[in-house]
Amino acid sequence: MAPPLPPHSFDPDYWRDAGRVVGEAPGRGASLFLDASSFERGARWVLRPYRRGGLVARLSDDRYLWTGLERTRAFRECRLTAELYARGLPVPRPVAARVTRHGLTYRAALITVCIPGARALASLVENDEAGDALLEGVGSTIRRFHDVGLDHVDLNARNLLIDSQGKVWLIDLDRCRLRPKGTWQADNLARLERSLAKFGATDVMATIQDGYAGSSKVSV
Repeated sequence: MAPPLPPHSFDPDYWRDAGRVVGEAPGRGASLFLDASSFERGARWVLRPYRRGGLVARLSDDRYLWTGLERTRAFRECRLTAELYARGLPVPRPVAARVTRHGLTYRAALITVCIPGARALASLVENDEAGDALLEGVGSTIRRFHDVGLDHVDLNARNLLIDSQGKVWLIDLDRCRLRPKGTWQADNLARLERSLAKFGATDVMATIQDGYAGSSKVSV
């Protein structure tokens, strides 16, 4: 078992001061891509601090109500990601989570392994680089997750990554959960369709649906 990471490894300023930030993702969380070779040989990690959106962010953009360690967003996401990874599903390997309590609130961050050469589905469809085989692979991958009961509450074109080998990965499991079959599967797909429309890809969902429907249940 790897030793626990020191607290400073969750501090973005530590990585910036050390000159080990190799990239930064857009979005509310401002995820950092890190050269983590000082912790693990050849490692590239992603550090994602948890950030709030919407009106509540005006009060605090990085604090959440403390209701117990196991119910914090970071621990729940880390454990869920680890479970799916152990089942052989295409999620990035979790490295560590950190929760810092401040009285009735807490701050949190999550570190996962970076997927080499990955590009978001959003980028591929926006640049007309997503062929039918890839889109069907997206559908069959989503079906694999649905078959084990994963309700991804933010299934969008940025949270589906395609690596240099054409493998499809699912990221950002914050607030997601495993649950029995229900209407949520259709809700996930509808959310993805709305996301694709924002990138001008209104015609690709039918092919994704073909891959989803044609994927037989996979034991993982």
